[in-house]
Amino acid sequence: MHRRRVWPAWARPSDITDLLRLSGPIAVSRAATMLMGLTDVIVLGQNAPSELPYVLNSWLPIGVSLGLTMGLLLGVSVLTAELAGVGKASETGRIFRRGIWFSLWFGALLTAAIVLFVGPMFRALGFDDAVASGTTSVSKILALGLIGHMLTHVAGSYLEALRRPLVVTCMMYFGVLVNLIIDLAVVAGWWGMPQLGADGVAIATTGTRWFLVLLFLLVVWRFTPAFRPSPQAPPDEYGRQFSVGYGMAVSNVAEWGGFNFTFVVATWISTAATTIYGMAVHVIGFCFMAFLGLGTATSVRVAEAYGRKNSEQVKEASRLGVVACGLLGLILGALVWFFQAPLATLLVRSDAEVADVAIRPELIPVIGFTAFVIVFDGLQNVASMALRAQNVIWPPTFIHMGSYFLIMIPGTWYFGLVQGQGAMGMMFGVLVASVVAGVLQTLLLERKAARRLKPARRPRHSAV
Repeated sequence: MHRRRVWPAWARPSDITDLLRLSGPIAVSRAATMLMGLTDVIVLGQNAPSELPYVLNSWLPIGVSLGLTMGLLLGVSVLTAELAGVGKASETGRIFRRGIWFSLWFGALLTAAIVLFVGPMFRALGFDDAVASGTTSVSKILALGLIGHMLTHVAGSYLEALRRPLVVTCMMYFGVLVNLIIDLAVVAGWWGMPQLGADGVAIATTGTRWFLVLLFLLVVWRFTPAFRPSPQAPPDEYGRQFSVGYGMAVSNVAEWGGFNFTFVVATWISTAATTIYGMAVHVIGFCFMAFLGLGTATSVRVAEAYGRKNSEQVKEASRLGVVACGLLGLILGALVWFFQAPLATLLVRSDAEVADVAIRPELIPVIGFTAFVIVFDGLQNVASMALRAQNVIWPPTFIHMGSYFLIMIPGTWYFGLVQGQGAMGMMFGVLVASVVAGVLQTLLLERKAARRLKPARRPRHSAV
């Protein structure tokens, strides 16, 4: 007697449909976050391109802070998804509220640290006086929106874990529109407003973040159990909510800190190299949002299966995420390669010069090269998020630390500065690090996702 063939998850229409239904809106929502930053770069690149390095360099303190906090807040998404996966969505309010309180006090500490120490930090890194002053001003304004960014992230992650990603998407794109309007007013000088350059970009971003906080909290209060009383939490829940994110926090600091420290390396090369490299990284970042959406969706499906103690479903959900990531990477990479010239035209005006260097001709081939980076950068993200959703915390963290601190930073320094290849050489260093991270994270996922989980213990019922 022949057994009926069981299709793997990556070939089952029901699993593929579920992943797309969840990841599509999340990816589009995450793209909105990057689109906000991309809008800033475009408006500034068309009106005051010489001030672009101030915005790009400011993401060293701001990006590292956001990466740290978003990692520490990962538990909001993971624990909410686990409870929802076993039919206990009504108990998730306590998870959300912990995330809110953490954002308030930890965000306040980070804001104070940035405002007090960012100026001396940039001068210590060897920035010239003009770049250090401009970057410090932008960083301080952006720091005032840090708590707002954290609160928005908590609310968005909570809604997505409850499978309401479309709501998040709609609100984020409304935020993009608000940000664009403020950019046009205080950067481009529309409607008779003063042109504030890079400071105007920071004002637009910070103002939009706090607007989104009000919008998100209103929606969460109205449509979820976030502010309703919850049953008493299990003894280990508080610790696990934040321990889940420790590894992710360190990984984010490694990845985001590594990426953002490369801007310092670019500054050592030239102000023009900083501008060209920074714009190319924004292209990678925008594409990365699609992978972040796919990774979030994969982690939700893996966390749900993990909560049910179903090892086969954990394995299938993990593999489906990797296969989907590979296909998405090839598509996005091809699009960037074929449209490298139009993308450069969008980012900066044709006559833009920084330090007497014409930006657009140098930018086009660097954007084209990012097509190769995009594939592996997405792979490492999806694989690492799937690992953390099944409580594999530190191995993917060590891979990130090694790839970005031990390979990417030295690689960008060597190829960009020592070899004199400028922004293109730096991007080659980024590619090497991304390949190593992507391959190792995928191999680790395949090994860990195949492990057996002990089935959940059934409660004993006393005889009547």
